[in-house]
Amino acid sequence: MGVVTPCSLMWVKHSPTRPDVDLDQRSPAWRADPTRRRLHGILPRMGHLFANCTVAGLPTHERERVGHEAASLRADPAFARWAAGYGVIGHDDLTQVRVHAMLEEIVRSGDLPDSSTGLVRLAAADRVASAGLWLVAHMTYALRVHLDGRPLKAGDFKPHPEGHTGGSLNMAIAYAAYLAMNALDGRTRSWMMGQGHCVAAIDALNVIVGNMTAAHAQRYGLDDQRLSRFVSDFYSLAITPDGRPESPLGSHVNARTAGGTQEGGYLGFTELQYVHAPLPGERLVTFLSDGAFEEQRGSDWAPRWWRPQDCGLVCPVMILNGRRIEQRTQIDQLGGEPWLHHHLRINGFEPLGLDGRDPASIAWGIHAMEQHQLDAVARASDGRYDTREPLRYGIAETVKGHGFPGAGSNRAHNLPLPANPREDDASRTLFNDAVARLHVPVAELLDAIAALSTHRSQQRPRERDHPLACRNVHLERAADIAWEPTTGAASPMAAIDRQFCAIVNGNPHLRPRVGNPDELRSNKLDATLDLLKHRVVDAEAGIAESTTGAVITALNEEAVVCAALGNKGGINLVVTYEAFAPKMLGALRQEITFSRQLTEAGRTPGWLSVPVLLTSQTWENAKNEISHQDPTLAEALLGEMADTSVVVFPPDANGAMAALAEAYATHGRIVSMVVPKREVPRVLTPELALRLARDGVICLSGDPARSAILVTATGAYQLCVARQTCERLAQRGVANALIYLAVPGRLRAPRDPHEAAYVADEAFIQALYPTDVPRIFIAHTRPEPYLGALRRVDTGPHTTRALGYTNWGGTLDVDGMLFANRCSGLHAVAAAADVLGVQWCDLLSDDEIATLQGRGDPALARTLAR
Repeated sequence: MGVVTPCSLMWVKHSPTRPDVDLDQRSPAWRADPTRRRLHGILPRMGHLFANCTVAGLPTHERERVGHEAASLRADPAFARWAAGYGVIGHDDLTQVRVHAMLEEIVRSGDLPDSSTGLVRLAAADRVASAGLWLVAHMTYALRVHLDGRPLKAGDFKPHPEGHTGGSLNMAIAYAAYLAMNALDGRTRSWMMGQGHCVAAIDALNVIVGNMTAAHAQRYGLDDQRLSRFVSDFYSLAITPDGRPESPLGSHVNARTAGGTQEGGYLGFTELQYVHAPLPGERLVTFLSDGAFEEQRGSDWAPRWWRPQDCGLVCPVMILNGRRIEQRTQIDQLGGEPWLHHHLRINGFEPLGLDGRDPASIAWGIHAMEQHQLDAVARASDGRYDTREPLRYGIAETVKGHGFPGAGSNRAHNLPLPANPREDDASRTLFNDAVARLHVPVAELLDAIAALSTHRSQQRPRERDHPLACRNVHLERAADIAWEPTTGAASPMAAIDRQFCAIVNGNPHLRPRVGNPDELRSNKLDATLDLLKHRVVDAEAGIAESTTGAVITALNEEAVVCAALGNKGGINLVVTYEAFAPKMLGALRQEITFSRQLTEAGRTPGWLSVPVLLTSQTWENAKNEISHQDPTLAEALLGEMADTSVVVFPPDANGAMAALAEAYATHGRIVSMVVPKREVPRVLTPELALRLARDGVICLSGDPARSAILVTATGAYQLCVARQTCERLAQRGVANALIYLAVPGRLRAPRDPHEAAYVADEAFIQALYPTDVPRIFIAHTRPEPYLGALRRVDTGPHTTRALGYTNWGGTLDVDGMLFANRCSGLHAVAAAADVLGVQWCDLLSDDEIATLQGRGDPALARTLAR
């Protein structure tokens, strides 16, 4: 069991031999001894002891000790005024002791003039939090707001209330704590929130304190009329004539949420990203949910990745309310906070128990986590940091929907009242009585807002402009491309390897992260691995490993892609087997859609685009059974908006390097590149490679306007088939043009003005694809989604055919895969005959026709052009 020592704010870990020694009070010799520090970390993992850091978990004698200390502090009238709390917000004895010591520490640091000022700001946070709870409740149920607090009538309520009310009420307390901590020490921290459906809390407190984006500031403010519009806009579901939501408020964090950096609609991804997000010198508070704890378990690995040498300060705060949508969380079922503390210790965390009903307790937790990491930064500077040291983790225990009827029940998730107050008298009475307890008189609220509005005096940005929300990243030097000759064959992945290393070396100001779920060397990124190294807890001699390596390796696709997506202040690369990439889809799509929303809202993302390399790809993974043969991710991402989700199929080494350079010249995009790791023929000159990277499509041979047929390839192995096909057609006297389409999204029909500015114009398309010329396409993907993206160049089934992956596979080779999926050279020539309206025998031999009909030798497909 743990106890608190007021002088240090830190929790004591008991052991049979040293029961009352505070870790931070140990001698420098003890703290410098890695063996002893490791032993200290191991004991809790063995289950001998763990600390429950809430007041309820203290043994009786320690609770009494803390109570006496708090009572003595309350002898000071200023302290007593804050300690009295406000409305449903109270401060237990333990929080009072912690806060007293925290304020003294901040005063000693010079960041706060005196403790009395800190107490005023914390009291202000209580009132702002209470007003936030009050406004969140109105957002769910009300059409009108009365700042004077008078009861609402039946007609003042929504006909169809909506809202994730319980979680938002909990988040209002946590976000108020974040605002308070910023005001206490004068640092505007970044924030992230995993439970994006709790956006009502963020938007409510932002409108109260005046921390809004332009879209909100134009409509909302702290008066009855604008607050009534604010609550009415929440879930109004109104739509504009162009089909967009009329309200800037959303059900989740959106691009108009002040300081919002991600939607948080898919639970679990914030847990994977936060440790990689802040740069050195930055601070981040991350709000997490106990429900999302059951999602991507790679979040347990945060201590494996955080290093004081190259990471900013991270403060994970879990809102432990014990309920999901319809039932208790597994944490609650397994034993609640004590079980979670034990689990976290096993996984390298040091849990801090916090009172999730009290903004001051959460603010203390933020301070305590940061101080621990600042100490680690200091020790890392002289080589005394041990990678096995635990990472502190705040657990803000509360009940779901605290402060409002229905708290702690399943109803709290959405609509906590028994019925709609518009129609039910009892529910209307419950609502009015509940919000009366939360109401803050206007004059008192304005004073509280002024006390927290310290941005000018502390010369710090508003919370809407925190560092993560204002990324503006550029290459200082775009590395020259070491072009390959146009003869022979080469691995496109090996070429990317050289180019990426050159870019990283030329831009040392950018923190690199490489997300790697499997085999970097197998995927031909040898130089990248040797340069950046696997990030590990304990480096093995003779292996490309380092405790500060930049290659985040784990057999968990979601965890490693999030390492790159979180590192928006640096330069990133993700590498995966194509067949395993669909496990990354949810994380990638969330980034794509939020980035697109930011662009539409005029907040163009400033982070460098992230290339996602899909290699060991479908066709070259023929030998590894059908589980390793899957183009699903490329197909899915072709359906997203092409200006933000760019899907590229480089044909060779030069094309791959040019595509990588093009990706890093852009911002806010996910650039998915389907790249062979095997050697493939070199086909592009430097000029053609640059043109292809710029335009997405080029004509490699022939003249489309003078051709009888157009042959288009997408994919390196498909280009080999297309070249064979064009040679056979030329042998039979059929004039043809060979086109390589590297970026199918360039030819799609635009769906809005942003996409229209990205896709090729009609004149460009007509020059390559004259309407009256028949055409065939040979695609890396399945034919149907591919053609669906190319309706502008699809002239119908009689004159357009597409070949591609048809879900056939097994233990084969590349030619076997092509034949099995009916996109070998034989099949392509037969398709050409069909769209030309000629007989197969005009273009194919009898033996070849027999093979196509299942009566011949498939080996003929390997020698089509010979």
